[in-house]
Amino acid sequence: MLKIAITGPESVGKSTLTKQLAEYFHGRFITEYARDYVANLPRHYTYEDVEVIARKQMSQYDACNVAVHPVYPAVFFDTFLMITKVWFTHVWQRQPDWLDAAIRQRPMDLYLLCAPDLPWEADDVRENGKIRESLFLAYKKELEHYGQKYVIIAGSGLQRTENAIQEVKKLGVQLSLNTEIQTL
Repeated sequence: MLKIAITGPESVGKSTLTKQLAEYFHGRFITEYARDYVANLPRHYTYEDVEVIARKQMSQYDACNVAVHPVYPAVFFDTFLMITKVWFTHVWQRQPDWLDAAIRQRPMDLYLLCAPDLPWEADDVRENGKIRESLFLAYKKELEHYGQKYVIIAGSGLQRTENAIQEVKKLGVQLSLNTEIQTL
């Protein structure tokens, strides 16, 4: 089962794109745990909260290795540890000692790095609208640092989705006969 992470700064359509890809390829869809976690906190998030988020992302990845089901051609992650690493660095200028090894031990077959070319849409969780370009460059730098295969996804609406579909197809992902989307 191929593992594909959709990454990029806030408000670039990651969640929408991840769902669209899972639906198109009849794959598994791993939701963005960080968004739900932070949205349900009764206070501002802390360093320790982001550690909890990172550990959950690790367990979601690890569960895919245990629960491999051949009818799902790919699993699509709505964000992953790379974003969390940049989050640690951006907010606290440090990261947990174990995070680097965790990233290296959980490679993706492909990262789709979404360009910040969509209009900013504010919500209760988003906080970095003015620095999306610098965060985009930080994600790109980290992907290169770890030697991860990535492609930049740009465009809006159906064109953005089609760009992503074509990149995933290059990995050899075919449509599954299974019509159920499995969400974790």
